[in-house]
Amino acid sequence: MEPIADSEIERVLVVSAHPDDSDFGASGTIAQWVKKGIEVSYVFCTNGDQGGEDSGFTKEEMPAIRQREQRVAGSEIGVTDITFLNYVDGHLQATIELRKDIVRQIRRTRPDRIVCQSPERNWDRIGASHPDHLAAGEASVQAVYPDARNPFAFTDLLEKENLAPWRVREIWLMGFANPDHWVDITDTFELKLAALHAHVSQTAQNKELETMLRDWGQRNAGFGGLPDGHLAEAFKIIHTG
Repeated sequence: MEPIADSEIERVLVVSAHPDDSDFGASGTIAQWVKKGIEVSYVFCTNGDQGGEDSGFTKEEMPAIRQREQRVAGSEIGVTDITFLNYVDGHLQATIELRKDIVRQIRRTRPDRIVCQSPERNWDRIGASHPDHLAAGEASVQAVYPDARNPFAFTDLLEKENLAPWRVREIWLMGFANPDHWVDITDTFELKLAALHAHVSQTAQNKELETMLRDWGQRNAGFGGLPDGHLAEAFKIIHTG
């Protein structure tokens, strides 16, 4: 499905389970949006404390480290509005509480487009289908429809926080098994790489990070029909009506 033209998009909200998820999945694309003047905000559902088992840090140290790294990563591509919901890493579920927290962020940032993880398991890329990713994706889609636009959903957000209902026009899913839209990120790949290098606790041990990312990007570009040597990120587009 063809996305809404970027020229019609003023604001984007990116919702992910863990710090670094959006950088792996979409940072090359996000960097292009920022360059076009689109306002981009990030929401991370968990505190990330189950990441970095090979980093030498303790589990108790990880949330502060990963949040600091994510802020640095965001600055590499020009994203500074970053919110951490601080659910426990590895325990995320698509609960009504998580839905409400995401609705709050939708109504606060008023995005035209949301980028989130796929709520459907990708059997060809099981790593993309971490249980937290599935939960974050499901809760995000539910928050977009019907909750964020519904004046009768979470009425206290309007009555107590003055957050009015908001209709998101479009969802972009990361990690979907059968994407239908590819973004050429050849010109912003170095920014994607810089953002991921900022996640020192997660990526410093991977000496083949750049090679891995280039392989992913070239594979996506091939599926998307882009010229040889180009790099791409892949998405499933949903128009919300």
